[in-house]
This record gives sequence, structure tokens and C-alpha cells, in this order.
Amino acid sequence: MQLRYSFRLYPSAGQRSALSRAFGCARVVYNDALRARETARAAGLPFIPSGELSKQLTASKKTPGRAWLAEVSSVVLQQSLRDLDTAYKNFFDGLRGKRPKTGPPRFKSRKDTRQSVRFTANAGWKITTGGKLRLPKVGDLAVKWSRSLPSTPSTVTVVKDSAGRYFASFVVETGPEETLPETTPEVGIDLGLKHFAVLSDGTKIDSPRFLRRAEKRLNKAQRALSRKEKGSKNRDKARIRVARAHARVADARREFHHRLSTRLIRENQAVAVEDLAVKGLARTRLAKSVHDAGWSAFVSMLEYKAARYGRTLIRIGRFEPTSQVCSQCGVQDGPKPLHIRVWTCSACGAVLDRDINAAVNVAKAAGLAVSACGAQVRPGLVPAPRSEAGTHPTPQPSTAR
Repeated sequence: MQLRYSFRLYPSAGQRSALSRAFGCARVVYNDALRARETARAAGLPFIPSGELSKQLTASKKTPGRAWLAEVSSVVLQQSLRDLDTAYKNFFDGLRGKRPKTGPPRFKSRKDTRQSVRFTANAGWKITTGGKLRLPKVGDLAVKWSRSLPSTPSTVTVVKDSAGRYFASFVVETGPEETLPETTPEVGIDLGLKHFAVLSDGTKIDSPRFLRRAEKRLNKAQRALSRKEKGSKNRDKARIRVARAHARVADARREFHHRLSTRLIRENQAVAVEDLAVKGLARTRLAKSVHDAGWSAFVSMLEYKAARYGRTLIRIGRFEPTSQVCSQCGVQDGPKPLHIRVWTCSACGAVLDRDINAAVNVAKAAGLAVSACGAQVRPGLVPAPRSEAGTHPTPQPSTAR
């Protein structure tokens, strides 16, 4: 499978200027190609293929108005055309129902806070013996190598985020040699807000609430930004301070997700999690807390790490009544208000913790054989309650002649 490894870059002033030039040229090429296709569509002409756009790009370099496109690597410009093709493909696939619907491609603005360019293998980039990243027409950039690459990367994307930081993102191929040895534990996970995750073995992991803890600092930075005059240098500086404050929150949340997901994948052969309706929950009064938790990003990490290390990830339906069913006897006791955290089963009298009971039921719905708090997750034959014992044996056909 292909994975993306990101490392922090520290370009010099001249290299930042060269990267800014590359960002701008890639944006112009993208917008020119999009404008050509939209003009053809409005005139009722056929869709312009990529080969024709590439010829127009080569011809435009020889004109006085676009001669400065030759100052950057040609691979960067060609990859910008590939990005436009990808945007159109995603749009058309959404209309055909092959993927979630997305809007049509839009023009890029030079005021966008996130910019990127991509270099493929034929661009001639390489990692020097001194550990620097050599990019054509940019130079040797200093890289903070936090880990080693598992294989030779095929492409590198240079990204400048809204906080003004630079990153090198490598695409590498990983093989089956990373598969972890098999283990026996299996676990179900109930995701929540008070406790970020409750495991079927009774472990409760508190929610760090990174955004809530940083709200005071974020509000102060946002107030300072709102008081600056639009278009001034001080407003640009204040905007970067706000972006950096948000970046620290996002980095801390991502680090927490990575550590927890890696631990769960390493310690368990199979992991079951509920498929939550995050978009719906994000439209309620709990929207800020839901976004702060970042459930979707966490589950995505579990998914790709399970595939990478030879584990099993099981998603159960969001309509499974995991909080209503007793994990001891299997009787559904009906919905309960959120303030009820502990309840007693009316059928068997078991005292159940709401979150642990839900985690056990998640594991049961996924067919995992783990035990928690004395409850058998994959139970044997359980006598049906009297109210459900209404099935009669099927009469056998007579053998009399």
C-alpha cells in the first residue's frame, strides 16, 4: 500500500522566494486550463483533453505575458494540469454515483493560505548524502527527519500551510514485511465526548479536549486580528499568529490520535468501532465538541493502520442499539436519556455502565470474542425471555402410506 510521510522543511529566504514563485506559476497554469475548459463548455465545444492543454502551456511560455513560467520546473506545471484532471474526474464520478458528490473545479486564489506543488521522479529531485532535499530551480532545503523512509519515495509534494510552515510530503510504497505477528486480544470501541474512547475490556480513555483547553488563547489572538486594519502588514502578522495557534491544537490532536490508534492496532488482532454520523452530530449544539474530538480522523487512522499491519477493523451500523441492549442477557431495554450513565437491566438485574456496555455490544455486533466485566461477548445459548418464546416447532410430514 502507498503511504504519505511528512517532514518539516526550513527553507532559506531565497528558497522561500523560489517556492513562492513555483506556487504562483502552478496556480496560474491551473486557472488558465480551467478557464479554457469553461470557455469551451459555455460555447458548446467539446471537452478539451489534457494533451491539448499541455500544448497550450508549452506555447504560452514563448509569449511575453507568460514567459516567466519557464523560471520554474516544467514538472510542477504539468502536475498542476494533472490536479485539474483529478478535480474533474472526482466531480464527474460524484455525478455518476461512484463517490460522494463534490462541486465542480474552482479557480485558485493567490490569497489562499495553503499552497502546494508536486515533483515526480522525472523532475530530478533527490535526497542528498547530507540529508537535504534537492529540488530543481529551488536548491537544497534543510529537512527535519523525524523517522526514516521505508522505501524510495516516488513523489514529493512541498506544502506551505496557513501558519507559514513548510512541509515535504513523500509518497512511499510499503510491503507485507510490516505485518505484525498475530495476537489474541480483540476489542470493541465506543467513542464519546466525556471519554474519547471506552474499550470493551473496561478501559476508559479521557478526552483531551485540545480546542476547549486552548480557547482562551485562541480568543485573544482572534480579537487582536479583528482590530487590525484590513490589508495592513500588522493584520498579516496577526493572521499568522491565529493560524499558528490553531495549528498547535490540530497537531496535538493528531498526535493523540496517532498514539492511541497505533497502540490499539498493535495490542489487538481485531478492532470493532461504530460508524458514527459525524456530519449530523456536527450540526447540533455539540458541534464544537464533536469537531474537537475528531472521531473521523481517528477511525481513518485505525483503518489504514489495520490494513498496513495485518489487523482487522470492523465497522458496525450506526443504528445498532448498543446503548439499549443488556450485554449480559441481550434484552433491549429501550432508549435512555444521556444523563443516565449507569442502569439496571429489568430482565436479569445486572448493573451496567452505559459506555462499557455499549463497547461490549459493539464487539458483539462485530462478532468478536472478548470479555469485559464478567460479560461473555460471544455468549452461548441463552434461554429466550417468556415474552419472546412464541415460536412453535414445524410439524413434520406424515410418513404413513
